[in-house]
Amino acid sequence: MSLLLLLLAGCGGQARVRPGPPPARPKPVLPALRYTIQAGAFKNIDNAVRLTDRLLTRKLTAYHFIDESGFYKVRIGNFPSRNEAIDRAEGLKAARIIDEYFIIAPGDYAAARQPAETGEPQLRSEIIRTAERFIGVPYQWGGESTVSGFDCSGFTMVVYQLNGLDLPRTSGEQWTAGRPVDNSDLSQGDLVFFATRGGTKVSHVGIYLGGDTFLHAPSRGNVIQVASLSDDYYRTRYLGARSYF
Repeated sequence: MSLLLLLLAGCGGQARVRPGPPPARPKPVLPALRYTIQAGAFKNIDNAVRLTDRLLTRKLTAYHFIDESGFYKVRIGNFPSRNEAIDRAEGLKAARIIDEYFIIAPGDYAAARQPAETGEPQLRSEIIRTAERFIGVPYQWGGESTVSGFDCSGFTMVVYQLNGLDLPRTSGEQWTAGRPVDNSDLSQGDLVFFATRGGTKVSHVGIYLGGDTFLHAPSRGNVIQVASLSDDYYRTRYLGARSYF
């Protein structure tokens, strides 16, 4: 009888099973941005481009963007501490390169504000919302923007960095930095890559919006616009996608 009771207890699920540790979350693909200087508030994008040019010639990392108010602003650097960011900003102010400024802290970015366990969908949505602000903007990169194909990766970098993710500068570096994504698993905010110069070398990149569409800077002088992955031009030059979440 005791053997029968033991067997029933085992099959009936009465024994307690200690749960194992939860599966480890994948490590973030991209490092988080630290402290950044923000300066300028221009109605004309050309003024923001000129300021970006001046900063780039001083070997500083800088980019311009359009914010929710419709003004073009410039962000500078990625400093490990607030004091270092302030010191650099004060130096630029003394040199009359910038006027007023304020410091963007790590906690100010969308990537830092999202809950660790549930924040990915919100962060993807925020990246799309940021990217869509640029639709219709004649985007061009300062300084090195004369290099063919540089504007497209500058656009994707800016969108990610505005949300606190330190995406590399060139389309080739962006391709290498991300996790491969099957077409069936594409999600909003992933990046899609193309070989627009023939062969298999990455030369163009855009931000996947969902529904077979992506947002990109097609070429120097054109505006940021939506395109379809099914379009013959892009379909035949498509290389794949990468995720950074």
